[in-house]
Amino acid sequence: MLLVFGLTAVFRTVSEGTFHCPRCGGDRAYRRRAGRRWFSVFFVPMVPLWRLGQAVECRTCRARLPVSALRAPTAQQMAEALAAGMRAAAALVLRSGDPADAAARARAVATVAGYGEPDYDADAVDTDLALRRTFLEQEVVQAGAYLAVEAKEWFLAQAVRIGLADGPLGEGERLALHGIADLLGMSRAYALGVIVTTEGAAR
Repeated sequence: MLLVFGLTAVFRTVSEGTFHCPRCGGDRAYRRRAGRRWFSVFFVPMVPLWRLGQAVECRTCRARLPVSALRAPTAQQMAEALAAGMRAAAALVLRSGDPADAAARARAVATVAGYGEPDYDADAVDTDLALRRTFLEQEVVQAGAYLAVEAKEWFLAQAVRIGLADGPLGEGERLALHGIADLLGMSRAYALGVIVTTEGAAR
């Protein structure tokens, strides 16, 4: 009787989800696959041998990528982080001035809505104002991690406009804005330029 021996690679799905596929250039469904080499008889896996590691397979383009590809944020994750970051920045600025000022609150609502939260309202402002400062600061840091230099400048300028909504910036508001810039990873000189320029444009 003729026996056919060989080695066969067998892959199984260990998890599924959504990731940013660098090959497709967008958010796609993926399968995380773990492989193992088997000793086979007549092409039937019989004895498990060594592990082959794991890979991520895009369900759209079928590309196989290293597991590190899952570390890249999806577009949805980025959008959520930016909206949360602007909410936090608005709360920090409002706290440093007059949190009850109607014009400043309205500006904060409009700004956060522009960052992807159309349902943001006065009640949400009150909720954010009650949050711990450390939590708000961490939200700004996370948003800054996704922003390019120019986007950080725009982000800070929007926070400045919230501070200007109730009149010229006070010392507390300036300190808060420089704090936000620092959380975004901007230098003090760069932040000062953005703040002064935004003030000038608002006059």
